[in-house]
Amino acid sequence: MKKLFVLAIVTSVMLSSCISQKKYTELEDQFNKKNQELVDVKADLMKCKIENEGKISALEQQVVDLKKDKEKTLEYVDNLTVLSKSASDNIKETLAQMSKKDEYIRHIQKAMTRKDSINLALGFKLKNVLKDGFNDEDIQVNVEKTVVYISIADKLLFKSGSATISSQAKDVLSKVAEVIAAQPNLEVMVEGYTDNKPISTAGIKDNWDLSVKRATSVIRVLQNDFNIEPSRLIAAGRSEYKPLESNDTVEGRARNRRTRIVLMPKLDQFFELLESKVE
Repeated sequence: MKKLFVLAIVTSVMLSSCISQKKYTELEDQFNKKNQELVDVKADLMKCKIENEGKISALEQQVVDLKKDKEKTLEYVDNLTVLSKSASDNIKETLAQMSKKDEYIRHIQKAMTRKDSINLALGFKLKNVLKDGFNDEDIQVNVEKTVVYISIADKLLFKSGSATISSQAKDVLSKVAEVIAAQPNLEVMVEGYTDNKPISTAGIKDNWDLSVKRATSVIRVLQNDFNIEPSRLIAAGRSEYKPLESNDTVEGRARNRRTRIVLMPKLDQFFELLESKVE
């Protein structure tokens, strides 16, 4: 009986010891598992920390770069503001100058329009005073812009091949002189023209010489006989080189032999007009 009791106790102790070892093994396995999980978590944490530190560093650099960009942008805006103001001032100045130029152009156009009107009236008057006793083909009056042209056939002024004024010429020139005298602000240029027939006499070398002498003869009549101020007078010869028609026909040569009187604004007054300030 006593042996059975001892055997029971020993068996109980052995069973108890077996259970505790198994439990211990389970706990140890759980511990190792949790420990491994902890290691894994720490590794992940370290990896995350490293990655985050790189991201933070990159973000910090971006912040630094953005600050620099902001400073540059502000500086650019400041400069742009200055440039814009300068450009605005330049634009205003340019517009002001353009306005002055436009006003000046209107001033000139108004003056030229007035001059054109005066010349049209002058041309009309010349046509009226010259129409009596003369054929239209022998005396022609044209107005072009600011200039009046009076073209007179040579047969009304000179004998053939001569630069001596005829008696009939003074009737024509007296009427022209009357209009010229009434317009003291005009200059008077007399141009001589010839045909292409060669000429060579004791007093005339060639057509250049003839054209200039004829212009000078008309100038002298205007000055000496009709008291036109000589400072207003200009003599010019064009010889045979500005024909109106072909020199191959008698009619054409007759048309080309002419004297042209040009009434035009005085150049010094014209330049004064261009240089005058607009009020």
